[in-house]
Amino acid sequence: MTAPDTHLIHHPYRPPEGFVAPQPGVFKASTVIFQNVAAMRARDWKHKSGYTYGLHGTPTTFMLEERIAALEGGLQCVLVPSGLAAIANVALALLKTGDEVLIPDNAYGPNKTLAEGELRAFGITHQFYDPLNPADLAARISEKTKLIWLEAAGSVTMEFPDLIEQVRLARARGVVCALDNTWGAGLAFNAFDLDGKGLGVDISAHALTKYPSGGGDVLMGSVTTRDEALHLKIKYTHMRLGLGIGVNDAEAILRALPSLVLRYHAQDQAGRALANWCERQPQLVQVLHPALAGAPGHAHWQQVCGAADKAGTGAAAGLFSVMVHERYTQAQVDAFCDGLKLFKLGFSWGGPISLVMPYELDQMRDAWPAHLAKGTLVRFSVGLEAVADLQADLAQALASALPV
Repeated sequence: MTAPDTHLIHHPYRPPEGFVAPQPGVFKASTVIFQNVAAMRARDWKHKSGYTYGLHGTPTTFMLEERIAALEGGLQCVLVPSGLAAIANVALALLKTGDEVLIPDNAYGPNKTLAEGELRAFGITHQFYDPLNPADLAARISEKTKLIWLEAAGSVTMEFPDLIEQVRLARARGVVCALDNTWGAGLAFNAFDLDGKGLGVDISAHALTKYPSGGGDVLMGSVTTRDEALHLKIKYTHMRLGLGIGVNDAEAILRALPSLVLRYHAQDQAGRALANWCERQPQLVQVLHPALAGAPGHAHWQQVCGAADKAGTGAAAGLFSVMVHERYTQAQVDAFCDGLKLFKLGFSWGGPISLVMPYELDQMRDAWPAHLAKGTLVRFSVGLEAVADLQADLAQALASALPV
């Protein structure tokens, strides 16, 4: 008889095949067992035809990759530990010393600081372009340009660019364009088919931390493509950097995905209701929300998101910013944020709890954008609370901290 310690490890029992349930199984592994040497040598980790090592995927992560690719309108996907890791994976896969990357001036801050830090140290240059002026982007593209980042809507200030024209410019110059598609979440528009005729980005990067997770408790990102050769460049860099995700995190997002559409549209509608209410408040001189008429880039949002929605109303996430009148001090704006009861002070968005965050915009831009009113910017992420309660919370904090 085999010794108990060996028997506990090498017990012959295997559960029967055919177990099917609403949620997919959770398969954890670093080591993957091969039937024999020939099977080991025949495995191909690059195309999901077999399993070789935990970093290269398990049935759980393969399933999540395929669902995110389908959500985004792509064909291939890799998973990384965060949205910023997705951005870094793209940059390190496509750029080398002497190359240049173009980034919108309103991009997610860590994308800009990555270019200013590690990429610059590697001899990769960068320029920040005006996201609302395609001519400015066109003027900056050179033979050195190997990657153009797009972002819709812009981080914090929420401008919606002319995505179609930006992609056309990249195509005409033969430059890879990558979109930070976290705001759109694969639902507001199809990044790979912006005009209904197949014009789209080359890469969609997505912080699954936000809407796909929906719980404010998972960090993860994805990089989705439609071109096999481009996918393999990203995949090889992904492998060489040793990027992996926790399988329990993959399980959490797989569990949340069935409610993604419901949550996204609920938070979208709540965000619009509150943004419209904020437009009527005298303490606030500007409300930045792409779906509001008059907001920076609204026509471009209508062109892309309105056309993508069969109902004609477009989709716009649950995120908006306000510009508090410049007569109020930073201390007063901070007191307004501190005075909110339901809106909690915290970074990120897409979870069930509404969030608020003040920003020092003059520290984020080289010059104050001409389309923005002067004042102090505050961003709101709308959760799943009742709109009436959130509106009452905003009203009491405004009255207390920002008297008219």
